[in-house]
Amino acid sequence: MPWQDFGSTSCFDNFGGSFWSQRKNTSAGTGDWFSQLHFPLIEFENHQSEMWESQPGTHTVRSHGVRVATTHMHDWLILLVLRLILIVLNVIHPFYRFVGKDMMSDFKYPLKSSTVPPWAVPIYAIIMPLIVFLLFYLRRRDVYDLHHTILGLLFSVLITAVLTDAIKDAVGRPRPDFFWRCFPDGKDAYDQWGNVVCHGDKSVIRQGHKSFPSGHTSWAFAGLGFLSLYLAGKIKAFDGKGHVAKLCVVLLPLVIASLIGISRVNDYRHHWQDVVAGGFLGLIVAILCYLQFFPPPYHAEGWRTHAYLHMMEESRTNANNARTSAVEVEIQPNPRNGNSMRGLALSRTSSIPVEDIEYGRR
Repeated sequence: MPWQDFGSTSCFDNFGGSFWSQRKNTSAGTGDWFSQLHFPLIEFENHQSEMWESQPGTHTVRSHGVRVATTHMHDWLILLVLRLILIVLNVIHPFYRFVGKDMMSDFKYPLKSSTVPPWAVPIYAIIMPLIVFLLFYLRRRDVYDLHHTILGLLFSVLITAVLTDAIKDAVGRPRPDFFWRCFPDGKDAYDQWGNVVCHGDKSVIRQGHKSFPSGHTSWAFAGLGFLSLYLAGKIKAFDGKGHVAKLCVVLLPLVIASLIGISRVNDYRHHWQDVVAGGFLGLIVAILCYLQFFPPPYHAEGWRTHAYLHMMEESRTNANNARTSAVEVEIQPNPRNGNSMRGLALSRTSSIPVEDIEYGRR
């Protein structure tokens, strides 16, 4: 083997420091080997940049909003279906259960206006949480967080609304003020079986059979309960550091929801059982919907979305795979250059004169 064959691989003697400076001096015989080493390194750098892009603040509504919404298109379609079901449930008549004269003592509470009117329900259940979500988005610029919170909130409220109205129509429990809905003039009438014969406004009577469970309360706990869980995750309320002020922030939406439920009892629109059932229903649905998009609030990464955690895990896996591929290419020579590599290894590990190597002597 002539000595000049080693000229193209002399850069390996100081690979780490002179790799790029010596690359241009390589011969055509070793160029393929360098190409195999080079491209995985570029791929690895690309994975590193993808990991950087997955950091908070780089996924905004403008850059990734359409992409995220398109990915969850089927979820938005399901929300539309839930809305249509809710409209149908509000149109159909509830079950008119038997109400006898001896039962009227529980339904003679005065008919009065609501402390929390029906038009305020979407405000405290949807708009108030959305304002908080937008404030967090302006702080972190994470479209995944904003999209999933909006989607989770709407799912929580609409699923709760559908379940609430379905139960209302199926149960048909009279409200505490049912007597005055049925007999606005105070003159009661009953049929031959002892059931009421109402002569009030039909729409008012129909609403009078929708006491169980409380819709105001279930909506309140569905929306504000979701907000409470969101705040608990974002401010790390359960990080074990004993900051009671964080707990107060988390409990505030639940306190508001509870006061809304209490107002329904004070207005004689619901029995206390209706309010308790509505509160549990809304809160349970809120928890289930929240956990679809976020880890539990007590989780170490509870302030992030599942999508973000999955993205980071995938980026780490891709980066590790790219790093492994780069190392394998680095230690695996091209068969075309096998003789050169063997000669290089001998030149590094042995002080035998080159003449002896050429003639096979030791």
